[in-house]
Amino acid sequence: MILARGWLDAKNVQGHDTGLARLRADTDSHADNAAALGAMRDIARNLRRASYAGTMRNPDGDGDGGDGDVIWLAVPAFERGEFVGNYLASISLSTAMQRLVPTWFRQAHRLLLMDNQQDQRDAQHDDISYRSQMNLAGTDLSIRVTPLDSRPASVPRAFFGVALLFLLGMLGMLASLVALRRDFVKRQRVEAMLQSQVALRRAMENSLTVGLRAWDLQGRILYVNQAFCRIVGYPARELVGRSPPLPYWSKGQAENPQPVTERLIARTAELAGVELQFQHHGGHLVDVLVHEAPLSGPQGQQLGWMSSVLDISERKQAERMAKRQQERLEASGRLVAIGEVASTLAHELNQPLGALSGFATGLRNRLRAGQITLEEAATVTERMERLAEKSGHIIQRVHAFARRRELSRQNVDLVALVQQIVRQRPSAPNVELELDLAQTPVWIEADALLLEHAVLNLLANAEHRATCGDGPARMRISMPMMPAMVGIAVADSGPGVPPEQTDQVFTAFYSAREDGMGMGMGLAICRSVVEAHHGRIEVGHDPLLGGASFTMWLALTNPSGAAPPTPSDTIP
Repeated sequence: MILARGWLDAKNVQGHDTGLARLRADTDSHADNAAALGAMRDIARNLRRASYAGTMRNPDGDGDGGDGDVIWLAVPAFERGEFVGNYLASISLSTAMQRLVPTWFRQAHRLLLMDNQQDQRDAQHDDISYRSQMNLAGTDLSIRVTPLDSRPASVPRAFFGVALLFLLGMLGMLASLVALRRDFVKRQRVEAMLQSQVALRRAMENSLTVGLRAWDLQGRILYVNQAFCRIVGYPARELVGRSPPLPYWSKGQAENPQPVTERLIARTAELAGVELQFQHHGGHLVDVLVHEAPLSGPQGQQLGWMSSVLDISERKQAERMAKRQQERLEASGRLVAIGEVASTLAHELNQPLGALSGFATGLRNRLRAGQITLEEAATVTERMERLAEKSGHIIQRVHAFARRRELSRQNVDLVALVQQIVRQRPSAPNVELELDLAQTPVWIEADALLLEHAVLNLLANAEHRATCGDGPARMRISMPMMPAMVGIAVADSGPGVPPEQTDQVFTAFYSAREDGMGMGMGLAICRSVVEAHHGRIEVGHDPLLGGASFTMWLALTNPSGAAPPTPSDTIP
């Protein structure tokens, strides 16, 4: 009965799996066929119901006689109210009558499919023939039944009517089957798309390293991904549906589940999240960072909360190790500071205490010999008192400096300070000291006593190095100038500082003296004093004397008013 079938979309484009070559042939064979087929498609699309067209005509105008009289059926299809195309089928009515009309009826009657207009023009009206109209929308066909004998038979007519009704029912069923097949194919395509989307979503969730957890407003877990299960060590089947207290909570969280839940919700608006500790199924604690976001339904109603859980155990462990290391470093620093304070005190008090001991011994010897008057004794005791007072100030300053307290800063004329240090310092025999200072005051903000200690240490270091040279022992104190900076440079005529020792001479307890008398704290103290004044100390080669040159750079308080240094006098 069905000669051809296939799909024709809304743009009249045939599908890849259809066989509608016959439709093109029937359309091109006769103008009436093209008009009837076009009207069929328009009726199916606009009236949203099945429609027929036929019968098809040959180029000479006769009905299609190859396979009997042929009609076309169009069943429209719509998706979301939009027309998407027609499912078409070519039906041979002569073949349908041969298969559907009972054999006994065809043996007693002659059946002829007629066009109603042609039947009205050509048919002879007689009493033994009758016509049955075929109610196929879009066609004007009928079946002429002529008994082979003249005797009327009512029973065959009744059977013929039933057969015609059965034929019409079969045609309607065919249209329903076509529509059902179209819907079935569409459902299969949608199910395949859904399955691929679900597989993609599951693959994406399994590849995440961040744990995901969904829980309702009562705290009951609705969903967890594999990353969350790896973090807590529990499978999803043991977590989904559980309510607080949850098995991965630590002891404190399990005892007070409500505060933990309220804390998470309170931190929802914060970007930093909240750090917690989960109890792994294996027994150890896991540090996690939890972010919460509202979980909303399709209509915008809140269903619960969505949590993203990040394992930060390695980061927290690194922080704890760094904290322990910092504590050990601070303890070691305190021990080093104690050692520096002790060494500094021993180094700084060595000179005043030695002088005080010398004065005391001389005074005692002269008293025993009766070679001193009261006025001379008073002078000696005054000098001993000043030395003792100076020793006390040294202890206080070194103690304050070791504890990093604020220095006693004041405006100091650097030229006057250096000149005072040179006058008060006992001059070494056979060492020539040259001063190359500025002729006008150079003001800095500094602790005068600490700065005096630093200059004395540089002078003592230069004096020792000058006496180690081959030529005459010479020393020079100069004041090089830089923008906003002034230097105190102490040079000597000694052997200089080897390049491999330039990074070590300022290290505590390092000494280049071969006699073992040096403690290695003089230059280290100088560096600490200069750094406390936000300056720097440098070591280099002096081109005039040929030895080493140590320079302490300090900030000026009036850099615009400082005069450049000029040579002054020479002290033998």
